[in-house]
Amino acid sequence: MQEVIKKYVIKEYVEDDTEVTNDTPLISGGIVDSFSMVSLKRFLENKYQISIPDDKATPEAFDSVNKICMLVKEYLK
Repeated sequence: MQEVIKKYVIKEYVEDDTEVTNDTPLISGGIVDSFSMVSLKRFLENKYQISIPDDKATPEAFDSVNKICMLVKEYLK
């Protein structure tokens, strides 16, 4: 799951050769903005067949690949 999410983030949001690790700050580091967070949420919901409540889709929850994985795992059946 970490690799899938990391590859998506790099493909969609990284415009240079910025290295992205599982702990790289995505939101606070300026890689993912609030608009991009919405499309990332949609990708996760489609990919993993889950529904993430809007109140759980916070910048803090989306700030690293590891945090995103924890959030997704909460909603996997």
